[in-house]
Amino acid sequence: MKYTVITGASSGIGYETALAFAARGKNLIIVARRLDKLEELKLKIQEINPDLDVVILTSDLSVTDQAYTLYNDLKEYQMETWINNAGLGEGAFVADQKLEKVETMLRVNIESLTILSTLYVRDYADVEGTQLINVSSALGYVIAVGSVAYSASKYYVSAFTEGLAKELELKGAKLKAKILAPAITETEFANKSIDVKEFDYKSSMPKYHTAKQMAGFMVDLYDNNEVVGIVDPNYDFNLRGPIYPILEGL
Repeated sequence: MKYTVITGASSGIGYETALAFAARGKNLIIVARRLDKLEELKLKIQEINPDLDVVILTSDLSVTDQAYTLYNDLKEYQMETWINNAGLGEGAFVADQKLEKVETMLRVNIESLTILSTLYVRDYADVEGTQLINVSSALGYVIAVGSVAYSASKYYVSAFTEGLAKELELKGAKLKAKILAPAITETEFANKSIDVKEFDYKSSMPKYHTAKQMAGFMVDLYDNNEVVGIVDPNYDFNLRGPIYPILEGL
């Protein structure tokens, strides 16, 4: 049996992506910190297709040792797709940001993502039909004043994944590495980034996508051979090649 792994699956884009892949008949391994939310998601998946196998694993990817533990716990499974969706934000000017919160964000957005991506590539680079999809952000391609640390962490995700995609191409690997770069999306993310109880998207944002819409874009990226799926300033979704310049042979 083959599985799709989704981190950060307890809410938002990860949650809706799990439902979208379930609709495609994919067995799932769903990962997050909140067990109750994962159990709720599993029940919804089984309503879509009771024949699917759904594996639940709890993991706190702000503790980088848990990234290694998570991957080792999954070695027995055949993982045809790995989606690094887990991510945190910080919405404050640098001088005002909470450093403990920033440190936690960097461990999730950069360290654990790099560990999981690397371990997956080592095992699956030559396996036909495999994909690694890392969730970056449209702010991984522009600097967002007031969210500089978050934006910089997503610059890393974008550059790392685009570079990895090129390395895999040069080696003739069968695994494809891709980036989903959402813009503002209606999820719990904003609440945690700016420390509010309930962010009002309708009154605060002229444009945004729902998590379900972004999950649809995730599926479009999965089905396509392009490396980057990005939401542009007009909030249109575009599939395209790498954006960063790449140097070879250094």
